[in-house]
Amino acid sequence: MNIDAIQDSFKATLTESIRLIPEGVNRYRISTPFHFDDGDHFVLALRTDENGNWIITDEGHTYMHMSYHLDLPSLEKGNRNEFIEGALERYGVTEKEGQIVAQIDELTNAGNVFYNFIQCLINITDVSHLSRERIISTFMDDFKEFISETVGPERFQFDYKDASHDPDGKYTVDCRINSMARPLHVYAIGNDDKCRDTTIGILQFQRWNHPFLTLGIFEDQEQINRKVLSRFTDVCDRQFSSLAQNQERIKDFLTEQMN
Repeated sequence: MNIDAIQDSFKATLTESIRLIPEGVNRYRISTPFHFDDGDHFVLALRTDENGNWIITDEGHTYMHMSYHLDLPSLEKGNRNEFIEGALERYGVTEKEGQIVAQIDELTNAGNVFYNFIQCLINITDVSHLSRERIISTFMDDFKEFISETVGPERFQFDYKDASHDPDGKYTVDCRINSMARPLHVYAIGNDDKCRDTTIGILQFQRWNHPFLTLGIFEDQEQINRKVLSRFTDVCDRQFSSLAQNQERIKDFLTEQMN
């Protein structure tokens, strides 16, 4: 394959500042002006794979860089995974064992393939900047997966409502853990509005004279308004400031309550 032609195609499609720098047999580092939000440049290579095909690859650097700000297992599930899978499919790029890869050959326009590759990387890194609604939804996915892995399936119910007092589900509980003298109502709290609604919901269940305990698990308690948090603290029996940082403590607490 003509490397000069590939470089010319890259430049013509994106920018003249792109360079292919030799780094061994059938391997070139791709120097570009494209970078992450923190200023670190994308790490890209043009090389042959185990089958002798020419590929563009990030060699796993994109996910490694994202791990500085995100928990990598969270990228493999829920909305974050859908977001990434959508970007890969949209731009015709694949992911293999953590490496993002696009193949080029004599019959393809190398510049277009590289353009799509860069656009895919930009979209994937945007997963850390999802809209607030998407982030809350992802937090709920994480919360439900954590509960499902921690509590036996016969012991919990998501989106619980009191059918006799609240048939329309105005005061739903994110998760009710049962088979104990005082069921545990667990709430996943991602923002001020959810914290306010949870406070109201707990007070309503108290008015119905339900015997229950409450547990609040925050996405990030530091982001909650102090007055809103103060009111919630007055009515909640136990709370954890974040799910990501307290999983072992939450597991210990749940195990203690269920025994």
